[in-house]
Amino acid sequence: MWSDLKQTSRPPISSLLDDAGRAADFSASVDGMLFDYSKTSMTHEARALLFELAMSSGLEALRQGMFNGEGINATEGRAALHTALRNTTRESVMLDGINIMTGVRNELDRMILFAENLRQGRFQGDKITDVVNIGIGGSHLGPEMCSLALAPYHNGPRCHFVSNVDGADIGDCLSRLRPRNTIAIVASKTFATAETVMNAKAAMEWMASEVQCPGERFAAATSFPDRAIEFGIEPDKVFRFEDWVGGRYSIWGPVGLSLMIAIGADRFREFLEGAASMDDNFLNAHWRENMPLLLAMTGLWHHQVCGYTSRAIIPYCHRLARLPAYFQQLEMESNGKGVTLDGQPAQVETGSIVWGEAGTNAQHSFFQFVHQGSWVVPCEFMVAVEGYEPQLANHQRMLVANCIAQSEALMRGRGLGEVKSKMIEEGLPLDEIDRLAPHRVFPGNRPSTTLIFDRLTPGRLGQIISLYEHRVFAEGVVLGINSFDQWGVELGKELAMEMDAILSDDSPIEGRDCSTRQLAKFAKTRLVS
Repeated sequence: MWSDLKQTSRPPISSLLDDAGRAADFSASVDGMLFDYSKTSMTHEARALLFELAMSSGLEALRQGMFNGEGINATEGRAALHTALRNTTRESVMLDGINIMTGVRNELDRMILFAENLRQGRFQGDKITDVVNIGIGGSHLGPEMCSLALAPYHNGPRCHFVSNVDGADIGDCLSRLRPRNTIAIVASKTFATAETVMNAKAAMEWMASEVQCPGERFAAATSFPDRAIEFGIEPDKVFRFEDWVGGRYSIWGPVGLSLMIAIGADRFREFLEGAASMDDNFLNAHWRENMPLLLAMTGLWHHQVCGYTSRAIIPYCHRLARLPAYFQQLEMESNGKGVTLDGQPAQVETGSIVWGEAGTNAQHSFFQFVHQGSWVVPCEFMVAVEGYEPQLANHQRMLVANCIAQSEALMRGRGLGEVKSKMIEEGLPLDEIDRLAPHRVFPGNRPSTTLIFDRLTPGRLGQIISLYEHRVFAEGVVLGINSFDQWGVELGKELAMEMDAILSDDSPIEGRDCSTRQLAKFAKTRLVS
């Protein structure tokens, strides 16, 4: 099937758009959001083959299996039921004969009670003004990205986010706060991640400088409550999510506690409802209106068929500045696998390189590369038409104009003849025109997709995240890999613990390669004990 796809024609995108019906045909709408993938080289024939490939990969059964709690995370022997955390309609989701929705909703109620009490302004006699979320990976990127995205809805304590083991991260954060006015949330699935535990210990010591019982000022989101309690956090402040929720899919449950504190329980429910609406689209919509499937097929077309190894996420929204990093983890940790589910080497390249930046900043950093570089980078634009600053409506109009214009410019390009004509109009000498014209040519025919919607609300943000989660899952199914494990992060962690012992003089440096020995020796002579 892949060979058939690679043999399909790829006409210039501009010629495909000569068909006035293409934009409507190669787009889909869900609840007011419009996804336009017409500025790609995908033809009707290619699209049909892509969906034939998807269906032959068992996508429909695996999709249903994910929602039903089947053990689709085969390498770890468990379900992937993050969708249950945002389930707003089904009364039951069964796993091993147990309705897990009872536990999910009980934990949500506990979160709401804790968050709303905290938002009233006082905690054990002190006014709480700040919340510090301590995590890494999905336990950091999710809350941080969503908190920034939904800043117009903040009406609770200020939220801060610490992830890096570099002491500068937590040091800079805590230096601006007062312990008696702060509560810390340790978000860690295992409650054993080295960076998170080290930062949590530093926060505990800092809290003890002003609070008599520092453990009372901590909460936790984890799959291992006993470890959080042993750390010193009171049981009623420990919020549990099960091992069938991966870290990068965990924002919908207790890991989202800091977000709930910032925006309130009602808005957090809207966030969940938005994600649930996209779940419904993925599970039930016909493929022509199935936004996650269409986004997945576009991704497979660009990478596995056209050979474009990276894609850029360009949200034209300053408050979505951390979204590219969030999707980078989602995609590259999920589908960065070289082995298929049957243990064999993958026959095609798997997960894409994902990167990006908020527009319009991106236009003044790497868009030179995107427009005129020798590599083709499909861009995935997204933009909200309405902003939250009515006094700056002209800014919003210019923002939207830039987003739409960039997709057009990538597609159209500017040929040598047009360049020379413009330079003649500028009155440049002919010898200058001949010398400079090649530098001003834009090759064009560069693909992009655009997701455009009314406003960045909690519900819209939920839809967008859910859209990309399901896109990654669908691509993984077609590629024959497990999108829900992440064994690739383990080796570096193990060696880091060994190296920490070596740098502490507790272990010999022998037995390592010459480069590693050299680096370790250089560091040991300068590290402070």
